[in-house]
Amino acid sequence: MDGSSEVNVTVPDAEEILRRARALIPVLKERAAATAAARRLPAETIADFQAAGLFKVLQPKRWGGYEMHPNVFYDVLMTLGEGDMSAAWCYGVIGCHNWQMALFDDQAAQEVWGKDTSVLISSTYMMTGKATPVEGGYRFSGHWRFSSGSDHCDWIFLGGMVDPESGNMDARTFLLPRQDYEIVDTWHAHGLKGTGSHDIKVNDVFVPEHRTHKMADALMCMSPGNAVNTAALYRVPFAQLFIRSVTTSGIGALQAMVDAFLKYGAKRVTVTGAKTAEDPAAQLALAEAVSTIDEVRLVLRRNMDVMHDQAERFEFTSIEDRMKYRFQAAEAPERLVNVAQRLFKAGGGAAVFTQALPFSRILADLQTGRAHAAAQFDSIGRNWGGVMLGLGNTDYFI
Repeated sequence: MDGSSEVNVTVPDAEEILRRARALIPVLKERAAATAAARRLPAETIADFQAAGLFKVLQPKRWGGYEMHPNVFYDVLMTLGEGDMSAAWCYGVIGCHNWQMALFDDQAAQEVWGKDTSVLISSTYMMTGKATPVEGGYRFSGHWRFSSGSDHCDWIFLGGMVDPESGNMDARTFLLPRQDYEIVDTWHAHGLKGTGSHDIKVNDVFVPEHRTHKMADALMCMSPGNAVNTAALYRVPFAQLFIRSVTTSGIGALQAMVDAFLKYGAKRVTVTGAKTAEDPAAQLALAEAVSTIDEVRLVLRRNMDVMHDQAERFEFTSIEDRMKYRFQAAEAPERLVNVAQRLFKAGGGAAVFTQALPFSRILADLQTGRAHAAAQFDSIGRNWGGVMLGLGNTDYFI
């Protein structure tokens, strides 16, 4: 396969791809404790995702992918989260890279997928890399944190600035092969322990021009790869698609907590003889958790439907709408943590034990996911509110 034309790929419908994801929920639950202890996803989980075709959901058909609607990707992500949020987190981050790969100059895709279309790409987009222009490309160095699932990937996307001392604000994603970067084992975390989100180091390597992707092109939805990857999917704003790839897994995780609480709370009687089912605090916490899941899921689906429909009509999603959608995506983890904490409290003393009940693991996963830059709803909201009041926009990752 050389990506020169659309290949004959059997594309499952959305119901089938979700059936495959649902079939993995019990497997992921069974592996969750061992995954956390190992501080990385087991190879078997990545193999299961590959066998089910999950990484193909957003991949171009020219490279054996399915080119499905982004909401199918998020539905898969939430479903996996019902099994184990660490697994869902890695799927969301790595799975969306098969989408961004389509935005690069096609020569870059040839180098990554020319021999094997199942090759995976990790990332850390922190703009800490420094790129010095040289003939044909850049000399590139840096140290990044939080590269989830990097142990399972052969290439990486790294954030960096071109000639940052010049003040030209040329922010890009740099694509590097495995031999050009070092994975530094640093992931000892409060939650999402199984994501293997280690540090990355790069020491003065050459990156050719075609293996860089300008954030300005991503912002305008006019990237080099759009010349050959023409589906509307690839004209959805980059930041919007990526942000949700990290703020959505918690929805599935909270659903798993609700499901566990329903079984546990319906039968629980405390040492004083009180029934949890009759506890007003437990009743309200459960109702608000279920309602929160429903609301954040609906808003996510609506916003992505709007942007995809606009992409189909070659319309530009306005900056104002992107700021609103970005805030709503960032606010979701905060709301999920708030209701999860109340469910955890309503579970009483038994909820703190980690082997019989999943509450503490899920709560720690949600709290850790909330720490991601994409979930900083307060600063994101202040920017959006300021713009509505007449100030200038200071957030360009929209």
